[in-house]
Amino acid sequence: MHYWTELRTALMVARLGTVSAAAEALGVHRATVNRHIETLEGAFGAPLFQRHARGYALTDAGRDMLEVAARADEMFADLAGRARGKAGQLSGSLIVTALSGVAPLVMPAIRDFHLSHRQIALEFVAGAQLARLEHGEAHVAIRAGAKPGMPDYVVTLFRRLRFGLYASQGYIDRSGYPDPDRLDEHCFVGSVAVPRPVPYAHWMNAKVSPEALALQTTDQQVLHSAVCEGLGLGFLAEHDACVRPDLVEIIPPGDAWSTALWIVTHVDLHRTAKVQAFLEHLRPLGGQRASD
Repeated sequence: MHYWTELRTALMVARLGTVSAAAEALGVHRATVNRHIETLEGAFGAPLFQRHARGYALTDAGRDMLEVAARADEMFADLAGRARGKAGQLSGSLIVTALSGVAPLVMPAIRDFHLSHRQIALEFVAGAQLARLEHGEAHVAIRAGAKPGMPDYVVTLFRRLRFGLYASQGYIDRSGYPDPDRLDEHCFVGSVAVPRPVPYAHWMNAKVSPEALALQTTDQQVLHSAVCEGLGLGFLAEHDACVRPDLVEIIPPGDAWSTALWIVTHVDLHRTAKVQAFLEHLRPLGGQRASD
């Protein structure tokens, strides 16, 4: 592979921020590090770093280099691990990202993977911000909604996430059992007239007035807590509601109020041993199996 030694040097400079730190980590002289950077910049026809008093900062070309070099470095590390033998010798880190509300659905897989591969450093990144798998921000992503269409992503259906309308027993004791056909006299938790990528948003906008909101929120975890505390009726994920015996189903979950959950990996890392090992634990938890 052309320039692999130089790319490895540049990757170390990008990670550590200075030539001296990279030289020490690689066990080479500072002049060697500078020569490798100059060689790469000559080959690419563009500067990879901006030099400043505190060290080196990546240029746009440098960030492109880092993306490719980091993926290659991880794949070589994985190849070396497989060459050493068994799946039990997997090493490194595995980053999983999803909305926090999806965590209960994937945590059994994370637990089993940890018990089988304790030497792997596991990280769960929760949030609505979509990780850039092509930049190595995560190894496996669970994404809700429309099927991701990035050409370098490997996407398989995990399951459908269904929502239903629920109330706590405390709310019912205080306000009476809600008749699904006469809900205008009841309080709700959630949001109306706010664009939201949730499957029940249209129903809320059509059926609930702003005055009926006991608590306005767009955060699903806050909504869940408020419904459990009896503030009003609200839409909860089926897997969250079923573990709370104090919640009463007012309108059952259905496909009309559902969204797809997708398992997403980057094509360059999809076949690495640790990602495949994690997927073997994750796939059986889905409502549907899908081939790679």
